[in-house]
Amino acid sequence: MQNIDVLIIGAGPIGLACGIKARSIGLSYLIVDKGTLVNSLYHYPFSMTFFSTSDKLEIGGVPFISHNPKPTRMEALEYYRRVTSSHKLNTSLYNTVNKVEKNENGFKVNTDKFDVQAENIIVATGFYDLPHKLGIPGEDLPKVTHYYKEAHPYFDMKLAVVGAANSAVDAALECFRKGAKEVTMVIREEKIRETVKYWVKPDIENRIKEGSIKAYFDSELKAIRENEIDIKTPEENITIENDFVLAMTGYEPNYELLNNMGVEKRDEAPFAPVYDAKTMETNVEGIYLAGVICGGMETNKWFIENSRVHADIIMGHIKNKRLVIN
Repeated sequence: MQNIDVLIIGAGPIGLACGIKARSIGLSYLIVDKGTLVNSLYHYPFSMTFFSTSDKLEIGGVPFISHNPKPTRMEALEYYRRVTSSHKLNTSLYNTVNKVEKNENGFKVNTDKFDVQAENIIVATGFYDLPHKLGIPGEDLPKVTHYYKEAHPYFDMKLAVVGAANSAVDAALECFRKGAKEVTMVIREEKIRETVKYWVKPDIENRIKEGSIKAYFDSELKAIRENEIDIKTPEENITIENDFVLAMTGYEPNYELLNNMGVEKRDEAPFAPVYDAKTMETNVEGIYLAGVICGGMETNKWFIENSRVHADIIMGHIKNKRLVIN
């Protein structure tokens, strides 16, 4: 069984940054991920454009050159592949972590492919893999998805989009412009969220105002059937014809994984995992958090650009602990 200083769970940008920092200070490490490299970015919509500029997405001193004012998904995938190759990072992809057991030497970790003994663990799994479920009848029908990839499948279809944040707005606008027969938004709030990208918000508001996209505000999707959906509005409950539902209701951290490791979370919203902001260490000695997972249900709190520093904080703490012991 392999023995390493640091096991990093999650091969996203922040997990890669942690690996780069570990390598730079001479720590042995391994980055494991249940999916592909930067798995969350890979599953973003094909036409997605980042809110951040390319320089704010850089890690490991590798320049990110974009041909656009804001980099695209394809450019980001290429960039992080190049970072991984340039730094010769140790990764094990398509390899799920199944069990973590604390012992006198750190942690014994069982994955799909092998067991490994790690002195420290960094959880950098983000939140994009687990969507918020609506919890309504029909949500498991094949016509329902919590992930939007592209508009083509919805051409000439009657589409319902649930949500009022960036992902829902982008999907509604693109599907409307790529030939969806009808786009209906079902929104719990009384208006489109203020956090929607500033260059997109007026567009969706104008499309709703002119009636090109129908929006039900202060409303909830209550049931989904093969050819129709039920919506609860402030005035009445209505049923409309429907072919597909995009439930863009947000995502959440893998609380099950954290719980199995013994990592506690706050009892009050936003149910963020417990950690020391000065060290990024959780209530379990030797287990650290990095990246957007730190925000719990506040998925708009941490981004690549403001959590890259977590790698430096964590590796600095691990290095200092070793100096104290020695």
